[in-house]
Amino acid sequence: MARQATQEPGCAAISCQSCGLYQLCLPMGLDSADTALLDRYVKRKRTFKRGQVLYRSGDAFTYVYAIRSGSVKTYISTDDGRLQITGFHVPGELLGLNAIDEKRYSCEAVALETTSVCEISVACFEELARQIPSVHYQMLRMMSKEIRHNQELMLLLGKKNAEERLATYLLSLSRRFAMRNYSPTQFNLSMSRGDIGNYLGIAEETVSRIFSRFQEEGVISSERRHIILKDIKRLNAIAHEPSSAAPLALPLVQALHSR
Repeated sequence: MARQATQEPGCAAISCQSCGLYQLCLPMGLDSADTALLDRYVKRKRTFKRGQVLYRSGDAFTYVYAIRSGSVKTYISTDDGRLQITGFHVPGELLGLNAIDEKRYSCEAVALETTSVCEISVACFEELARQIPSVHYQMLRMMSKEIRHNQELMLLLGKKNAEERLATYLLSLSRRFAMRNYSPTQFNLSMSRGDIGNYLGIAEETVSRIFSRFQEEGVISSERRHIILKDIKRLNAIAHEPSSAAPLALPLVQALHSR
């Protein structure tokens, strides 16, 4: 089964106020009755171990997931059996929304580490949207952000060299973690060098070589998968981004604020 999972009490997680589902369903500041409605519909804290599948390509669209802790990668399989990673997802982000049109998931989602999620069934989500009309507006905003992300990814792959791509990716992670009140300069890369290369369109050996170069130049410090960004200004210069630039993989829930 795609959604086999175990419960792990005490799993450190992002706060509800920073969670994608919370920001989606509470866009206008709901009253206590609406909050109780959300509590009834959202099934909280389901935990997937590393390598477990949240859903597979072609599965019926049954749940929207919000990551509370851990991380997930999504990927698609080509006709010749190769895999193309389409994204890495961190706490506070939502999964499954691209299945709304076809009513089936178009990619596979796999936990990169022990990952805790909240999930809401499609039926409950639709009922929630009927009772809270502003959810429809928020959905449009989220889809707009996803289109923007895809455009930025095309620019990254089409115009930047390998070093610029990796610098941009590290800055993207830094901003995404900062938005969730995690450290923007120290974090674990749950994804392998091969996965990063697959996502950025560069060879695994090139990823490793650039990481080594960044470390030798004092831009980062790396011990296994733990990364310390020691020179953000230098990373911005390598990526050709101003320090205030928007992240490449802008979380879908970033702009879900009150109108």
